[in-house]
Amino acid sequence: MLSRTASVDVSETSNPNGMLCVTLSQGIHAAAQPLSILRASLDRDYVDRMSLDELRKLAATSAAQVERVCTLFSLMQQMVNIETVKPRLMVTSIPPLISYATEGVNLLFEKQGIRLVSTVRDSSGDVAIDRERTLQALTTVLLLALEASSHDGVVELVASGSAGRLVVGVGNQDAFSDSLNAESCLSMALAEANVISQGGAFAYTTKPFNVRMSFEMELPAL
Repeated sequence: MLSRTASVDVSETSNPNGMLCVTLSQGIHAAAQPLSILRASLDRDYVDRMSLDELRKLAATSAAQVERVCTLFSLMQQMVNIETVKPRLMVTSIPPLISYATEGVNLLFEKQGIRLVSTVRDSSGDVAIDRERTLQALTTVLLLALEASSHDGVVELVASGSAGRLVVGVGNQDAFSDSLNAESCLSMALAEANVISQGGAFAYTTKPFNVRMSFEMELPAL
């Protein structure tokens, strides 16, 4: 799940609990690396021989590793919450939700010199979704698109309704990557879980970067 780089419609996965276990297993594996670094760096005999300057450098390095571990465990905790708490589906107007998501990240895009272009077609209408989970998925995917993009790049968000489904796509046709790092993999898995938990479908590719989320226009049977 975490190493997927080709487009896959995960709505076809028959064992969501299996997906959760794989995600958590790889998240724990990723967290083991900074924990191993911390254990080796904080060995008492090693620390006792350090100068004050070396101890300060060690503290700075250790803080970065601790932050990484906290990030990974926070993502895993959110994943478990998604799988154990039922979504709250409500009929929601999509244009305001898209606007809210893009406004929340616009400053970050501008700071890195990357354009975010948002298009919501008239046919999109209302859709039955969990607003918070959908917003979290959108925000996460936008930040991943930002991470994958270079200065002067363009990230496009397009939402449209067709055949009883709302489809939201986020992509940058000039952004190519062979893989995602551990934190990005977990973030993508979290976005995926947020969508699937409410009866939606999720697919993505990193060559070029493109994410596709779709939702039923009517309340799905969960």
